[in-house]
Amino acid sequence: MRPSFFSSWRRIFAGGALGEVRAVLASGDWPAAAIVDPERAGWAPPIPDPGKVICLGRNYQAHADEQGVAAPEAPLLFPKVRTALIGQGAPIELPDPAIEDRVDYEAELAVVIGRRARRVSEAEAMACVAGYTILNDVTGRRTQRAEKQWLRAKGFDSFGPCGPWIVTPEAIPDPHALAIECRVNGELRQSSHTGLMIFRIPFLISYLSQTMTLEPGDIISTGTPAGVGEARQPPVFLQAGDVVRCTIAGIGTLENPVRAGAQVQ
Repeated sequence: MRPSFFSSWRRIFAGGALGEVRAVLASGDWPAAAIVDPERAGWAPPIPDPGKVICLGRNYQAHADEQGVAAPEAPLLFPKVRTALIGQGAPIELPDPAIEDRVDYEAELAVVIGRRARRVSEAEAMACVAGYTILNDVTGRRTQRAEKQWLRAKGFDSFGPCGPWIVTPEAIPDPHALAIECRVNGELRQSSHTGLMIFRIPFLISYLSQTMTLEPGDIISTGTPAGVGEARQPPVFLQAGDVVRCTIAGIGTLENPVRAGAQVQ
């Protein structure tokens, strides 16, 4: 097997080669140079180079309620730029407070597409799923409220922690049966269940594929439940030194520290 075979999960999914990867992993036939101490290695996002990251807003009724708005009648979609993505343990960097000083967390279940999906039905949709991961849709609330679109508010560098890994579908037979929570410095902030999504995964994949071709490695982040910092009384936003832990049953925990970023000169 060529070493480059492992250079990109997108390539593995696109080539339908996941079975071959599993066989190599199970064989234990690894060259010494391929073995890395996980304590010394850094974590990248599971898909560092997705073609698309598509996110949903207000996909839990309780989250719409806490924001004082109606739940959407159709999926409320926005992109997350891939330069926002960071991996497990990487820091969420706060922007210059003169630009954005109300940074919030949003724990979400994310779906990774494993095969090309164009105009698929809901019945066909789940066959297009490579697996599931966690995405923290970090949001600048000042920017979000000041602008009519959310691209900048969601797109600051480091505002897309993702990981720590991808769990394949056979390990999660029902992605709508998972507990989801977020803790900040150990304090429980969000606690919900993916069964409470308004728009479910088969519908979302089919809905999106009627407009755009979904490709291997694309990510769909399915929205956050209630409990965001903006909705607390009084509101509580992320500060340097905080640690954010997003946990989804069956997947694991995505943990990222928060630190002050460089200020604009």
